[in-house]
Amino acid sequence: MSGQLERSLNVLEYLVAHPGGSSLSALSSALNMPLSATHRLLGELIRLGYVRQDQSHAEYMLTIKLVAMGLSFLSASGITDVAQPLLDQLAAETGELVRLAVVDGDALTFVAKAQGARHGLRYDPDMGLSVQLSCSAAGHAWLSTMNDEEALQRVARQGFGQPENFGPKAPTTVKAVLAYLKQARSRGFSLILDVFAPGMSAMAAPVRNAQGQVIGVVTVAGPAIRLTEERMLALGPAVLQAAEQIGQASSGSALFKRPA
Repeated sequence: MSGQLERSLNVLEYLVAHPGGSSLSALSSALNMPLSATHRLLGELIRLGYVRQDQSHAEYMLTIKLVAMGLSFLSASGITDVAQPLLDQLAAETGELVRLAVVDGDALTFVAKAQGARHGLRYDPDMGLSVQLSCSAAGHAWLSTMNDEEALQRVARQGFGQPENFGPKAPTTVKAVLAYLKQARSRGFSLILDVFAPGMSAMAAPVRNAQGQVIGVVTVAGPAIRLTEERMLALGPAVLQAAEQIGQASSGSALFKRPA
C-alpha cells in the first residue's frame, strides 16, 4: 500500500509540473513505471477526481481539486489575513513582485504574493512551488540562518539541479553556495543576480516568530535591468522590516504555529 501511495503522489507531482498534460507513455517513462501500472493508477486518480483525461489529445492532467484543497488550507490557516497586507505594502514600495515562502520540513514553499510592477517587464512565476535552495534568494536567506554543515546537508538532499535550468551565475559547488550564504549573513538578507534565471534579480530576508524560529522568508524579485544590485541594497531595510512585521504577526496564523 505504501508503494502504491508513493507512486500516486509521484504522478500528482509530475502532473503539477506539466500543467498542459502528459501522455501515458511520457508519464510512465519519466516515473520509471510499467505502462499497465501507470494506466491503472491514472484510472484510480480519475475516479477520485484528481486527474482528468483530455480525450482529443489522449493526455492526462490535474483537475482543480488539488488547487481547491490548497486554497482552502491556506484560507483556514489565516496566513492571507496575516501576511497579505504587509506583502501588498512592500510590493507598492518596491514596485516588484513580493512573495512569502514558509518552511515545511526540509523545503520552502511559496504561499502568498503581491505584484508591485504596474508597467514594463513583470516577473511572475507559478506559485506553490518548492524553492531550489542552492540558487534562489529565498533558499539562501533560509540557509544563512543555519550553520554551514546543516545548510549544506539540506542542499545535498535536494541537489543542485541541472545548471541549464537556471541562470549563468547559479552556484554548482559547495564553495560557491557558502560564499552566497556568508554574504547573506553579513547583510541580513540574500541577494542574487542572474542566478535563478537569466536576467532576473532577487533578494530575501528570513521571517522569525516570537520564539526566534525561522518560519519563512519574504522575497522581492524582478528584472535585473530594473532591480539592480545597488537598488536591492537600498531596499534592504524595507525588506528586513517587512520580514520582522510578518514575524510579529505570525501568531495569528495556524500555519506559522507549526514547528519550523
